[in-house]
Amino acid sequence: MLGFSMIQLTKTHSEKLDKELRKSLVHLYKPLRRTPCFLHRSIEKYLEKRKKFPVIIEFEEEKVMYSGISKVHDLVGKEKHCKVEHEFPSTCCCSGVLTASAIEKILSDDCHIKKIYYDREVMALLDVASPAVHAHALNQMGLTGKGVNIAVVDTGVYPHQDLTQPENRLIAFKDVVNNREEAYDDNGHGTHCAGDAAGNGFASNDKYQGPAPEAGIIGVKVLNQMGSGSLSTIIAGIQWCIDHKEEYQIDILSLSLGAAADESDCDDPLVQIVDQAWESGIVVIVAAGNSGPDQRTVATPGISSKVITVGAVDDRNTVERSDEQIASFSSRGPACGEDSKPDLVTPGVNIVSLRSPGSYLDKTSKSNRVENDYFNLSGTSMATPICAGVAALILQEHPEYTPDQVKQQLLAGAVDIGLPPYVQGAGYLDAEKALEFTGREE
Repeated sequence: MLGFSMIQLTKTHSEKLDKELRKSLVHLYKPLRRTPCFLHRSIEKYLEKRKKFPVIIEFEEEKVMYSGISKVHDLVGKEKHCKVEHEFPSTCCCSGVLTASAIEKILSDDCHIKKIYYDREVMALLDVASPAVHAHALNQMGLTGKGVNIAVVDTGVYPHQDLTQPENRLIAFKDVVNNREEAYDDNGHGTHCAGDAAGNGFASNDKYQGPAPEAGIIGVKVLNQMGSGSLSTIIAGIQWCIDHKEEYQIDILSLSLGAAADESDCDDPLVQIVDQAWESGIVVIVAAGNSGPDQRTVATPGISSKVITVGAVDDRNTVERSDEQIASFSSRGPACGEDSKPDLVTPGVNIVSLRSPGSYLDKTSKSNRVENDYFNLSGTSMATPICAGVAALILQEHPEYTPDQVKQQLLAGAVDIGLPPYVQGAGYLDAEKALEFTGREE
């Protein structure tokens, strides 16, 4: 099989093909193991022309991106079953569907390609919290996230009364999956996350309330009804946030999603786009992942050194911290040389937040319903928007802060709970302590 063209391609261009795509191209020949040798060449040609791969193509630099895309268009336009779909100028990338022969063709020509990635699956990271991070004390002092907007990039947001009453705080909604205009959530995960950050407890007499109960929410649907998506849909959603940052005053991105990271590539397309959002002035908060307790399990884009990566604590449904421990599922570092990934931890076990009636999770996990309007979930997915809510309190107090300054305050407000940095990062987030370092007078 060493003579087959795709095997030669993966050897010749190994530095321009990510690990997942190299593996997929080699697996193209799996059916040939049980096929007579005299049929191999004809079947090989058939598979190379027919088998389609969703890909993200990264170009060498911005000034050659559009000429590179134009050349790719010209080359794949002559191939059946191929198309270029979306362009992502912030990361010098485009996405598309290519056959193996088309991949070979664009790598053999001068298309200014830096790397081609398999457009792999990204999943929602799902596997008492607000008082435990001491946010309620700050709420009572007038810090509620008012005037700060959080974009929840997830499965969508259902217009729950805890977000729409007594005033509507759903600022905007973008659906890159089904292109619907009205806010909805057919999975339920994104709605829960929105409430983790900014639910005001309207339907529970303030019982279930997030750290920032007056913050605005922008729902960005990038994951489907089953809670999955692809690298390209996530990138498209984050690109939309960057492009509409000023229009909707997007201050914070909360990303409770991720894909398995390749530690040999710490600058993959998801890392690049969240870093671009960070550089544009948006605070980006990302789930560490639910692949613990093993080390080196932090998901991408949580491996980014810029963003705030959040692990999960089991708060045992108590406000006191003496009985708490890191959730077994919470992913551990190190990640891409960052010993302290995750950056910090917040509660992520048995978190009660907003229910999206009739959604996939609502139908399949009826036992998780709490009263009529709420839902119980666990995961670093829940820990992440709780941190985003605390970040909103910091930005309300100091709207001039850059993302780096917000990160510094959050880390300064983390309490060391005696675990290694690759488990706890800086420690367990304490919102009151974080605000002590901003110069607030009490």
